Order: sequence, then C-alpha cells, then structure tokens
Amino acid sequence: MSDIAAPTDSTTERTLGILLVSSSAAVFGLTGVLTKSIHADPLTITCWRGFVGSILISLYVLWRRHRSGNRETLRLGWRGWLLAVEGALASIAFISAFKFTFVANVAIIYATAPFVTALLAWVLTREPFRLQTMVAAAVSLCGVAIMVWSGFGTGHLFGDGLALLMTIGSALYMIMVRAFRGTPVVWAGAVSAFLLFVLGWFVSDPLAVTPRDAVLLATFGSCFALSSILWTEGARLIPAAESGLLGSAEVPFAILFAFLFLGEIAPAASMIGGAIVLCAVFAHAGRDWLMARSQRLASNIS
Repeated sequence: MSDIAAPTDSTTERTLGILLVSSSAAVFGLTGVLTKSIHADPLTITCWRGFVGSILISLYVLWRRHRSGNRETLRLGWRGWLLAVEGALASIAFISAFKFTFVANVAIIYATAPFVTALLAWVLTREPFRLQTMVAAAVSLCGVAIMVWSGFGTGHLFGDGLALLMTIGSALYMIMVRAFRGTPVVWAGAVSAFLLFVLGWFVSDPLAVTPRDAVLLATFGSCFALSSILWTEGARLIPAAESGLLGSAEVPFAILFAFLFLGEIAPAASMIGGAIVLCAVFAHAGRDWLMARSQRLASNIS
C-alpha cells in the first residue's frame, strides 16, 4: 500500500508546489500596479509596505518555526544584517523605478536577474559560468540595451537606471544567500522590511497619506508578504529549475496587470527589447527544467 500511495503523494505535492509558486508570481506581478496607483512618494510606500510586510512575514516565520518544532536561534549575526540592509536598499530602488518608467520596463529588466547573478557570482567567487547562461545573458543584454536606448529623451531613462540598479542589488542578495548558508533568510527578509519602515518614518511623512492610499498601502504590504510566503512554501515542494521557470511568469503578469488596471502600453522599442529578454529567460529556464526532468526520469528508471 505504501508503494502505491507514494507516487500519489508526490504528485499532489508537486501540483501544490506549482500552484503556490505560480500564485506567488501573479501576486508579485501586482507590484507595479500598486506602486503607480498610490500617490505617495516611494519612501512612504516602502515605509508602509515594510511595516505591514514585516509583521505578516514575522508571524509566518514564528508559525513555521513552532510547527516544525525548530528551536534554532533567529539571531541574524553580521551576515543576516548585511542581507537585511542590502535587501532594503534594493527594495527602495525597485519601488522608485516604477514611479519613473513603464511597469513593463522594470519587470523585464528585473527578469535578467538570474543572468546578472551568474555573472557576478563568476566575478566575485569564480563560480562556473555555463555556456547556455552566457548565451542567454548576451541575448537578454541586447534586449535591455534596446529598452534603455529608447528611454533617452523620454524621461524614462532614470527609472530604467533604477531598475538596473535594483537588479544588480537583487543579484548580490542571491549570491549572499548562497554564501551565508545557515543564516535565517526569511527572517532577514522580515527585518529588511522593518528597516524600510524605520527609514521611511524618519525621512518621509508616512502619516500624511489619504484614506485611499492607506488602503492601497496595506494591500501592498499584504501582497508583498503573501508572495514571499507562497514562494517559500511552494519552492519546498518542487525542483529549483521548475520554481525558477514558474517564477519567470511574474513578468507577463506584471505587463498584463499594467495594461488591465492602468491602461499602460510600453512603446514599441520596449516591447521589442522585452520580447528578446523574455525569449532568453524562458528558453534558459525551460532548458534547465527539461534537463532536470530528464535526470529525474532517468533516475526513476534506474
């Protein structure tokens, strides 16, 4: 009976993992719409997003810790604090970018993060750089160059620059996560969100928001926490290659939501560059998924 039940359980877990990661991508895709819909400045947005998000993520971490019976310390140490500060800075650039350029531009530039991560990992730690990643990175760089070039003289170049800065920050964050094994990453994310609240409280005027913005800010913080939790839970149930492929869906979700809720259509150059980047991203992620799938099938047969 156990031999019969095992495949069913595995299939159920995989299906649940796919649903959770896909849902995380959809929720994360609302970031641009919510940012542009809120009239407050970027620091006020990050302040309240951080406040609501840090509370919800902290509750999740404590619930997960209690449920698993894990009594390991939540002490961050210097590595955890470095993660928290770096993540906070990347978040500020991320939110600010949406205020100065198209949602599609930010989402597509951010989609190159895996390639930027691979490149920086090779430069900083001499981690092997696969040929397929090199080719995909070169192709995506051409797409980003087309998008950024189209921003000259349109007033969107600053936002594209912030999106590039945020992508580099996110890449450094991922490298540190891999290097700082044993550091409570999700807890560091909660602390990072709280740091944004503290910074915004002293630098901006977070209480000077309209009731409409207050509702949207609370929604934004909840969406931020929800996408983080869905991703964390879903990624536990499916292979890394599959979660990476599904996570790439946040880009078309962001573009679709921007069109549906904001009526925003990026210029032709951005769409052409975006199409090039998306082809590179999905081809690279799809190849990894097919390779991982073939390896699993081969191991099952053997």
